[in-house]
Amino acid sequence: MKLYTIETGFFKLDGGAMFGVVPKSIWNKLNPADDNNMCNWAMRCLLIESGNRLILIDNGLGDKQDAKFFSHYFLNGNDSLHKSLAKHGFTENDITDVFLTHLHFDHCGGSVKWNSAHDGFELTFPNATYWSTEKHWQWATHPNAREKASFLKENILPVQESGHLKFIKEGEKPFPEMDVLFVNGHTEAMMLPVISTGKNTIVYCADLIPSTAHVPLPYIMAYDMRPLVTLEEKEKFLTTAAEKNYLFYYEHDPLVECTSLLKTEKGFRAGESLNISDL
Repeated sequence: MKLYTIETGFFKLDGGAMFGVVPKSIWNKLNPADDNNMCNWAMRCLLIESGNRLILIDNGLGDKQDAKFFSHYFLNGNDSLHKSLAKHGFTENDITDVFLTHLHFDHCGGSVKWNSAHDGFELTFPNATYWSTEKHWQWATHPNAREKASFLKENILPVQESGHLKFIKEGEKPFPEMDVLFVNGHTEAMMLPVISTGKNTIVYCADLIPSTAHVPLPYIMAYDMRPLVTLEEKEKFLTTAAEKNYLFYYEHDPLVECTSLLKTEKGFRAGESLNISDL
């Protein structure tokens, strides 16, 4: 098995929203905000090469939205999904499986692209099976008013209409090297891949722990639908992760790909910084 970091670029989100009840005087030291109170965040995906399968976990924001939409999120950086795949010698046609942790636009926007005539949509990964879970799919396609802006139908519906969508049930292993942890605080039935390489166990933390700054228990995003559920899920997850020496892979940390986990007198903290290429 080989793992590849897939950087798809950076975007900005409000610092207060990203850190919830934590005061700016504290979080601003961790990820300094600009004059508009916006902090820069990665959209870091992960590619797993295992046998004849290429499994892409999440796929970033995509490029099919209009200028007004993108102006809200201040896209920056030179990375893109296409360039990152090419860097490792792959194309979109090579991907066999797309695992979607959840369907917020910054995690699944790259699933679908404009067709050549620019009058409709087609799959970015035409040879891939797209994996979600039925409970979250229903949640995303019938969204509540608070979360509705995060679920864009053009990112979601073409996948189902294509016939390439499959659902994972809780307790199932979609791939031999991957278990799936379901969590419900950030959004309904978000899936965290737990990847066993034989040497290490790596958890793709998605939006349960989006960055190293979010490892401590109280650091919970205001975006979470059920923050107290997130608190319970984090505590349980971090306890297990510390016992089993899991490594964490961060989707949104602007600087750090992966770390170990430390349990200190003050609680859980991110440990040594690592790169997937070094594992």
